[in-house]
Amino acid sequence: MTTPRAHTVAEISELLESGASTAVDLTQFYFARIASLNSRLNAVLATDETGAFEAASASDARRAAGRTLGPLDGVPALIKDNIEAVGLPGTAGSRALAGSAPTEDAPVVSRMRAAGLVVLGSTNLSEWANFRSTASTSGWSALGGQTDNPYRAGRNTSGSSSGSAAAAAAGLAPVTVGTETDGSIVSPAGVCGAVGFKPTLGTVPGARIVPISSRQDTAGPITRCVADAAALYGVLAGHEISIRPIELAGLTVSVWRPDGATEPAAGILERAAELLAASGCRLTTGAADPSGPFHNAEFDALVAEFAAELPAYLADRPGDHPQTWAELLAFNRADDTELSRFSDEIFSLAAQAPGLDSDDYRKARDRADTDAAQALDSIFGSTTVDLAITLTNLPAWPTKYGQADEDHLSTSSPAAVTGSPSLSLPGGFVDDLPVGITVLGRRGQDRQVLDFAAALERLLPPRRDPDLS
Repeated sequence: MTTPRAHTVAEISELLESGASTAVDLTQFYFARIASLNSRLNAVLATDETGAFEAASASDARRAAGRTLGPLDGVPALIKDNIEAVGLPGTAGSRALAGSAPTEDAPVVSRMRAAGLVVLGSTNLSEWANFRSTASTSGWSALGGQTDNPYRAGRNTSGSSSGSAAAAAAGLAPVTVGTETDGSIVSPAGVCGAVGFKPTLGTVPGARIVPISSRQDTAGPITRCVADAAALYGVLAGHEISIRPIELAGLTVSVWRPDGATEPAAGILERAAELLAASGCRLTTGAADPSGPFHNAEFDALVAEFAAELPAYLADRPGDHPQTWAELLAFNRADDTELSRFSDEIFSLAAQAPGLDSDDYRKARDRADTDAAQALDSIFGSTTVDLAITLTNLPAWPTKYGQADEDHLSTSSPAAVTGSPSLSLPGGFVDDLPVGITVLGRRGQDRQVLDFAAALERLLPPRRDPDLS
């Protein structure tokens, strides 16, 4: 069998169309790669070999009959384990949901299967999408253990789509799916040297995904290049998308240099700005406080939304599992693993949170939305600015327990709270650890963000695969 060198969708499509490989061959190759590397990475939580080989065989039969379903037909994929899929656990990493396997596919998974994607399995994540403790360590779940950074053992992957980002970067699947409430796609993508795209809120269906808040939650692609992110986003959003060539000359781009962007990582953002200027972009300077006043209000709003939405989700999920906050808290305290690394004080807060009809909740959500919108306006600075760029992350920090992630750069919130699109792509390296550049757009500018990011990708240094030998 001929295997793809760089694992891009275009290369896989060429292999399949030329007959140099089959979907079944590719599925075997990626399962072998998972078996070889996952003991080091802990990126994949579960696999579905039966379902994957059935889907791959069906793809090969369609291709032989001249009836392919599109450019992603036969391409292997992984999904985050908070997304329901028949044949996979869909646990959000918690042992509380280990005994209640999904009986239906989430709409995003149905769309993937309808496009011919071969779902290999599900990825590890920060448990409950990193909304269980304020002192949590990203990448850890009671079911999946600790996801490790593919670029250096013992370094963190950020979260909560830790396994999806590590798997994409390490080539355990050509494309993966993550979810984000605030930073959970773009941050792990940046730390792991992958491309992560958080689309405009509402463009991707969110049903049958373990929720934090429907006001901010969205699924999105994590891949190895922008073109693959665009292709997978098109499937998730329900309409085919491919990258369009754009002219950089004449665009106005705001450069947001966030507080906390220390050298030498900050130099990667400056180099990106220089490359854009040399290509004819007009640069302006944006300003926003990444730990702005909306953060406290955002947290309070998310706790109240989580408090209402998670029990409603659990009540609708079949199987034997805790369904109330009291039952979840009791489960954690009775389990030997759940509280072994950090506590669950956010669950305790949710159990006492004000209802969504309360003045306290409405004030918190209104404040968060207003201040985040003002922060995004400050980043753009003017309605004549086309897009903005900033730094996604600092180099991956050592994984430790019992304290919040250190050296975490927060630039995701303005886009996350306003439901606007953001995309992180590899910008360079500091001591062989990846640093990402984030492209920010206004709501509905998904295609503009993707097209611009693809053009920026061609200017930046090529991404380097991690050395996993």
